[in-house]
Amino acid sequence: MDIPAILITLMFLTLFGLLLLGYPVAFTLGGVALFFAIAGLILANVFGLPVGVLDYGYIALFPDRIFGIVMNDVLLAVPLFIAMGVMLEKSCVAEDLLEAMGQLFGAIRGGLGISVTVVGALLAASTGIVGATVVTMGLLSLPTMLKRGYDPGLASGSIAAAGTLGQIIPPSIVLVLLGDVLSSSYQEAQRNLGIFSPTPMSVGDLFAGALLPGLGLVMLYILYQAGMAIFRPASSPAIPRAEGTVLNIAFYGKALRALIPPIALIIAVLGSILSGIATPTEAAAVGAVGAILLGGLRCVPEKARLVRVSVIALMLLFMIGQLFDLRFGREDIRAVERAAQGAAILLTIIFFAGLFSALRNTWRSGVLKEVMTSTVKISTMVYTILIGAALFSLVFRGLGGDAIIEAALTNLPGGKIGALILVMLVMFVLGFFLDFIEIIFVVVPIVAPVLLMMDISPVWLGVMMAINLQTSFLTPPFGFALFYLRGVAPDSLKTVQIYKGVAPFVLIQLTALVLLALFPGLATWLPGVIFGL
Repeated sequence: MDIPAILITLMFLTLFGLLLLGYPVAFTLGGVALFFAIAGLILANVFGLPVGVLDYGYIALFPDRIFGIVMNDVLLAVPLFIAMGVMLEKSCVAEDLLEAMGQLFGAIRGGLGISVTVVGALLAASTGIVGATVVTMGLLSLPTMLKRGYDPGLASGSIAAAGTLGQIIPPSIVLVLLGDVLSSSYQEAQRNLGIFSPTPMSVGDLFAGALLPGLGLVMLYILYQAGMAIFRPASSPAIPRAEGTVLNIAFYGKALRALIPPIALIIAVLGSILSGIATPTEAAAVGAVGAILLGGLRCVPEKARLVRVSVIALMLLFMIGQLFDLRFGREDIRAVERAAQGAAILLTIIFFAGLFSALRNTWRSGVLKEVMTSTVKISTMVYTILIGAALFSLVFRGLGGDAIIEAALTNLPGGKIGALILVMLVMFVLGFFLDFIEIIFVVVPIVAPVLLMMDISPVWLGVMMAINLQTSFLTPPFGFALFYLRGVAPDSLKTVQIYKGVAPFVLIQLTALVLLALFPGLATWLPGVIFGL
């Protein structure tokens, strides 16, 4: 009788059973791990079963794991990206985006659906939180689309699909967490192969790898919207534009004012990572500060003059930093460089004054308090799950689970392809019942090292997993995005209509997954160009 295999099977069945009953994820992970750790120790020491039922040395590593989680610089990007996304949501920047895109493209047939897809991509790049994006667009866009005569299925499918783009379009929380886990798994796989100077894999690599597939998904969504407008015109009618707006400069100026700031923020965050100027954590800080400035502009526009000046000061400060050497303490500082240093100090003071003004505006409007509360709640949830998952992973390894999984995957028919297909199917099914955080922290550390030992690119594997989870969250009848949309949709919209409307987008997702499997270069080409991987 294989006692460790029985304990591991019971551990997973107990975990999933308790999660399906609705118990908190973090405490369920830790509690189940502790229970089976004690059971393993009792079987090994009290009943005299062979040592190896549980290796106590793994449990002793738990304090080090907690310390590693707290000191992990990459994970610091999580609360910063959360703050960035929640600020853009609470300060109605997302609402302005939807309104502006609707005004610009709504006058063409299918334009409102295309607008929803584009805004979903922009919100995905700025928030990365599926639930927040789906709920926001469901509240703002769905009533308008239904009122304007859009097919209910097409309207709901467009919103649900666009909301899930936060899984794949960088910078997103999913990619930050997945990149950190895959980085550790890749190092472990290389050490198991006898490579003691492992090639690093960073979150920035995964961001670069996910960019082209993410944008490709957006293009496929838009092509489907355009095809529906051509072949089924009644499903996506045009919205008559108000008279005089075609040549109205003020109309286009208002639309551009809503579009340019968030797009500039996204470019600044993602561009700084891909160009190597900043790490993901530093870029996340840039995004959080930029979102605060945008919130200050949006919440109290009549008192935002200093905020606008601070944005200009920041741009000038960046230009001066590129043109001059601003380091102090050098012996041969030229007069023009001293002038540049003085200007930089003045611009920095102006910037911080504008940032303080933005914080004051968002505080007085009540937005800042909501943002900080939501950020603390979500971040605490993520870190608590991380700690619970770390204990679960240690007990799993202490029972010999990693060896069991490795033997199971390597002995599958089809070798590497068979193992990859099985892992993807398991993750797809788990995506019906578990959130991405649980899957990333529980499942990926178990299966990723085995797959990466089979000479699979970690970047390609990460992008495949992200798209797979995105498809799972969109697939009826259990997809999370569908539940989010059902919660904010009007009663007149039937659940069956939502399921029918989202089905074509699921087929698009599966097509993208197959294309990525057949052409791995879609994910690996850009990181190779940028980072030389």
